[in-house]
Amino acid sequence: MVSAYKKQSVGASYGLSDWLMQRLTAVVLALYTPFLVACMVMHKPGTFHEWQGMFSSQAVRLATILFLSALIWHAWIGIRDIVMDYLKPASVRMTALFLIGFFLIACFAWSVAILWGR
Repeated sequence: MVSAYKKQSVGASYGLSDWLMQRLTAVVLALYTPFLVACMVMHKPGTFHEWQGMFSSQAVRLATILFLSALIWHAWIGIRDIVMDYLKPASVRMTALFLIGFFLIACFAWSVAILWGR
């Protein structure tokens, strides 16, 4: 006999840790915005080469990678929660999560290649 108080798990739910991670990544995203605006005010990039020069600084590259990491993680948590809530068949849910995860990782890899590639 199953106890009336025993919950059955229907999927991964991380609760407080996901909530905190969403807030932490949002803070990183919010802090990057004035940083990028300040860089743009100082460098005033208008051409491709000026933009390239602005992003050639290691500090700007590292800040941008931190921003992109936070953005990808923030998006993953939000999309994963939506998929877990609204896609009920497990095969559809896992396929969607795999494709979304693959897309986010590919976007991050492409961004890194753009920032550090010449």
